[in-house]
Amino acid sequence: VQLVESGGGLVQPGGSLRLSCATSGFTFSNHVWSWYRQAPGKERELVATITRAGGSTDYADSVKGRFTISIDNAKNMVYLQMNSLKPEDTAVYYCYARGRFSGMQYWGQGTQVTVSS
Repeated sequence: VQLVESGGGLVQPGGSLRLSCATSGFTFSNHVWSWYRQAPGKERELVATITRAGGSTDYADSVKGRFTISIDNAKNMVYLQMNSLKPEDTAVYYCYARGRFSGMQYWGQGTQVTVSS
């Protein structure tokens, strides 16, 4: 099983980025999908979670209304659309999967997002 993030980079405040997580080896419907982030000197925090395509989502208060998590079952992809980015969104962003029944957890290697003028 593997999670590979992409799409990070440098963006100005107010800009947008879309992060992608390419998954392999998973039975997509058997997992809950999330994005986490970790800023320098801070603990890793949960950003967004989705249970299935078109299913329920949950967001950290700090990103509600700006970020959108989605999944594409056919392509085995997980996305995080980030709009109205702020400097405090600067962090390494990680794709995460948890087995619904097994409870096993999987992490990607992370992708850096830097919001700066």
